[in-house]
Formats: sequence, structure tokens, C-alpha cells
Amino acid sequence: MYLDSAKKEEIFAKYGKSNTDTGSSEAQIALFSYRISHLTQHLKLNHKDYSTERALKMLVGKRRSLLDYLKAKDIERYRAIIKELNIRK
Repeated sequence: MYLDSAKKEEIFAKYGKSNTDTGSSEAQIALFSYRISHLTQHLKLNHKDYSTERALKMLVGKRRSLLDYLKAKDIERYRAIIKELNIRK
């Protein structure tokens, strides 16, 4: 599997407050970004996989919602996570 619990803990430790901080917006955005990049690579090889395409669109929407929330709540944290993950608006 591409995303095991050790990889999740690594992402949460890097972008969250600790390796068990699964609720912070930054940690969730980082996890969604990792999953989005994996699904994008999958769709480059399997362009007719429409269920994965739908899942990718839903993940992008969830990440966008979290980014909008973070932008409204704390613009500095928003700018930091955008810069660190190289996400463009």
C-alpha cells in the first residue's frame, strides 16, 4: 500500500504539531496533497479509471475547502503551508 501508518505519522510530524496531530488543518492539507500526487501519477498511467478521477476531484475539493478555511482564519499559516507544499491557487 502506498500510504501506511508510518508514512502518515511522518507527514503529521512534519506538518502538524506532533506525529499524533491528525486534526490540524496543515496536517490534513499535507496528507491530502500526498494522496493527490499519488492519484495523479496513477491517472497518468490509467487514464480511463473514472472512479479514481472522481476521487481525485473530491480530494482536491476537500483540500481547497481546508485552504479557504485556513486563509480566513490565519493568513500567515496559509501562506506558510502554500509555500512549503508548492500549492498554487
